[in-house]
Amino acid sequence: MLFNKILVAYDGSKSSNKALDKAIELAKISADSELVVLHVYDFPRFYIADGFAPVPDSVNLEFYQLAEKTSDEARNRLSAAGINNARVELAQGAAAEVILEYAAKESCDAIVIGSRGIGGIREFVLGSVSHNVVQHARIPVLVVK
Repeated sequence: MLFNKILVAYDGSKSSNKALDKAIELAKISADSELVVLHVYDFPRFYIADGFAPVPDSVNLEFYQLAEKTSDEARNRLSAAGINNARVELAQGAAAEVILEYAAKESCDAIVIGSRGIGGIREFVLGSVSHNVVQHARIPVLVVK
């Protein structure tokens, strides 16, 4: 199956690195394929009783700088693989929602995502990003283990 526009979710985890490898393989099948690597980050929120505690700007800056570093890693991997028709996007928000919205907005043909990201305990409590994407996507989703 050939895809014209492939979206790969990338967070720097081992699983997302495998997903990026697979997406690169898929993009190389057709010279006309476009590959979009999407790194979604979110700022931390601290809950106290019924409200949110303010997060210092320095913490948010560190999260943003880590997101930029992760995006740069993806760019370097694309360059090393010789993929010319690709770009890396950085977006802020809840990962599954942002991935699904981006795929719809950009008219992607397929989503490639790792089976486990860097979500930790939040993933266990709320359900994994990959599971959420698979359940709600209107296009094919390839989950890479």
